[in-house]
Amino acid sequence: MSIPVLICDDSALARKQMARTLPKEWDVDITFANNGAEGIEAIRAGKGEVVFLDLNMPVMDGYEVLQTIQQEDLPALVIVVSGDIQIKAHERVKALGALDFIQKPVSADAISNILQEYGILTIAIGDEVADSPMIEVDLRDACQEIANVAMGRAADLLAKLLDVFVLLPIPNVNVLEVSELTMTLKATEEHSKVSALCQGFIGAGIAGEALLLFHDSSFKDMAKLMGLENPEDKNTEIEVMIDTGNVLIGAFLNGISEQLHMKFSQSHPVVLGRHCTVNDLIHDNSEKWSRTLAMEINYRIEDHDIQCDLLLLFTEDSLPTLNYKLAYLLD
Repeated sequence: MSIPVLICDDSALARKQMARTLPKEWDVDITFANNGAEGIEAIRAGKGEVVFLDLNMPVMDGYEVLQTIQQEDLPALVIVVSGDIQIKAHERVKALGALDFIQKPVSADAISNILQEYGILTIAIGDEVADSPMIEVDLRDACQEIANVAMGRAADLLAKLLDVFVLLPIPNVNVLEVSELTMTLKATEEHSKVSALCQGFIGAGIAGEALLLFHDSSFKDMAKLMGLENPEDKNTEIEVMIDTGNVLIGAFLNGISEQLHMKFSQSHPVVLGRHCTVNDLIHDNSEKWSRTLAMEINYRIEDHDIQCDLLLLFTEDSLPTLNYKLAYLLD
């Protein structure tokens, strides 16, 4: 008898990757959910005896799904599959009843080992196992999942350095004109002041700039976490911004390069603006950017007044190479 397996993830690429890494000999009936609310309904309907659950999703995230399963005592064995690899994320999902944790991107060996370790993997003898359902994935979705994994790597490094928990959003990915850049920064209030750091990057056929927008209200808390004196000093603010940029930008680019199997070289960081609005910042530098693929991540640190926005702007000339690289993930 087939085991009902639920794959719950807002990314079509992640659902496709998860489905194709399941053991070919495993007799399962696969259901897909695009968010946690759909996932809970599938579990209630008996379609999720084994659940592969993402954490960062709209409507209802993975933590809320685990809480609901506990509260309603739903019959589901949950394995979390996430790009958020922070130790505290592991601890929190285990405390909420998750069986285990696998980091993205998933591998067939990791899945098989966990299924065997917990005695979940059952093989139908003499029966032909059905192929996994087909999933359509677009390039924007693929870019968003690439950004999701890279975001988790950067957050994990920052969390370890500062001994904090970094709250992660769903990455926002769009092809934009420069006039639309301001609109993508949804987490930045219209009148709040930011300081900005810019760092160029280049690889084989791919180039762009990483833009770190550091909310001015965040400097004091971040300086304290870093153990820096005189948090309101101008030089301290620049040090905070550069150190944060080195961590987030470097780890994010490394996460993307690993997934695309390429390397990036980075230029020296440049302070782009101090204590200005996002509108002013974009307007003053509009000649630097034209049509671009933008990946936006809004990082926040739990229990601290710290927020910064990381924006990766890929040049229009990079799009053909990105499409080529991502095509391998879509096959």
